[in-house]
Amino acid sequence: MSRIETVFANLDRPALITFIMAGDPDAQVSLDVLKSLPDAGADIIELGMPFTDPMADGPVIQLAGGRALTAGANMNQTLQMVRDFREGNDTTPIVLMGYYNPVMQYGAVKFVDDAAEAGVDGLIIVDLPPEEADETLKAAKAKDIDIIRLITPTTTNERLGKIIDGASGFLYYVSITGVTGSASADLNAIKPHIEEIKNQTDIPVAIGFGIKTPEDAKNMGELADAVVVGSSIVNTVAESQDISKVSDQVKGLAGALK
Repeated sequence: MSRIETVFANLDRPALITFIMAGDPDAQVSLDVLKSLPDAGADIIELGMPFTDPMADGPVIQLAGGRALTAGANMNQTLQMVRDFREGNDTTPIVLMGYYNPVMQYGAVKFVDDAAEAGVDGLIIVDLPPEEADETLKAAKAKDIDIIRLITPTTTNERLGKIIDGASGFLYYVSITGVTGSASADLNAIKPHIEEIKNQTDIPVAIGFGIKTPEDAKNMGELADAVVVGSSIVNTVAESQDISKVSDQVKGLAGALK
């Protein structure tokens, strides 16, 4: 099994997926935070690929990408972070999350090849629809990299089938109609949609956007196979650059899911 499949197969609780931005606030601090996440309780890590125009992200992650780019972040550095992480950890899945423009500029096939060599397990490219994803999907499947797709509260049942086709690893359910970090998710509002997704596929479902606190994580964990926490962790990195504070935050989130 892949690393992602292994996580879901071995857990008897919802998985905790944590997001940080690669290179924020600089390469060394970002790498130190990345390395600390598994011991703090992260089951899967999403690593943001810095980009100048992150249309799905709210101010916290926008600013994180800006700090990273100002400090010299680029795709080569992001992939090197994964290689450095893999020197000490060969079990925790790493999912690169971001936008298609940097991937296209790098060259989609070369990007997938280099990501696989670095030790990447999955890709979330938020602005790459299934209709435009053939090249990237084919390359990813050849390298056993999961293509993780987003589903939103406005996704119709007809559209859902197209999104699921070709997806693997897990499905990322965007729990709010808005950008990251902008609001809290409404459990009752999304429950019917999660149930419909699970009726159509056995792929694990992770809920993200709007999950900030251990209580949020616990509540969403009652519905999903995993919860994703991003903006609140990124905010802790920005405010403190203190590995221990990030670890304490992640431990609190992980504890709420046990």
